[in-house]
Amino acid sequence: MDLIFGMLAFLLVFVLANILHLPVLQKLMYNVVSVAVLAILIIFQPELRFALSKIGVKGRRDREVSEFDQFLENITHSVYRFSERHIGALLVLENQDSLAELAKTGVALNADFSSELLESIFITTTPLHDGAVLIKGRRLLSAASILPLADDTSQLTRSMGTRHRAGLGASQQSDAVVIVVSEETGRVSIARDGIMTRGVKPDRFKGIIRSVFTSPTDEEKQMNKWHPKNFLPWLKDKS
Repeated sequence: MDLIFGMLAFLLVFVLANILHLPVLQKLMYNVVSVAVLAILIIFQPELRFALSKIGVKGRRDREVSEFDQFLENITHSVYRFSERHIGALLVLENQDSLAELAKTGVALNADFSSELLESIFITTTPLHDGAVLIKGRRLLSAASILPLADDTSQLTRSMGTRHRAGLGASQQSDAVVIVVSEETGRVSIARDGIMTRGVKPDRFKGIIRSVFTSPTDEEKQMNKWHPKNFLPWLKDKS
């Protein structure tokens, strides 16, 4: 309030100087204004920063990253709750290849992703728990979907059943990331590009999902541009 009263008083004096035709006072006040604007920005920098953050001055990419981070935290939480409780689960995350045909084999959901909804689907007393949940972006496409079984089962152990074979098969026929939670052991496996990785821990789980579904920032691209390995072809040509 003191600042507001001071500004009002300054404006009043400025108006009086114009009315009374006092050029020296006007020029002096113009000089004061130019310095005062800079001083206000410096003095009230924390308050201005807080105000800007409150009105959401963020780029589109920042919002997208924040939404993805929230999704990643939620799906990680759900998957490892399944793991702790030995609840079998099969999740397919769509990448570039469409999962529309596979979605037709199950029950259509088209619902926003939430941990509560996902966990309720795989409870063994529900009719949708036997099959795969297909996820596109941050939406659940379908539940109880039927996946193609892998022909080559050399990567699978005796403790792995139909759920793992279906997950491996889906990863062989598309670029999707398939998450499998074993009902017997509670271990989390990830299938991608026809390769099954078993016993994935939460930190590695997040790293794999993030590496597939987030693109590198401009800064990272610039750093990679100057990586020594990028100069090897150039050096060979020169030699």
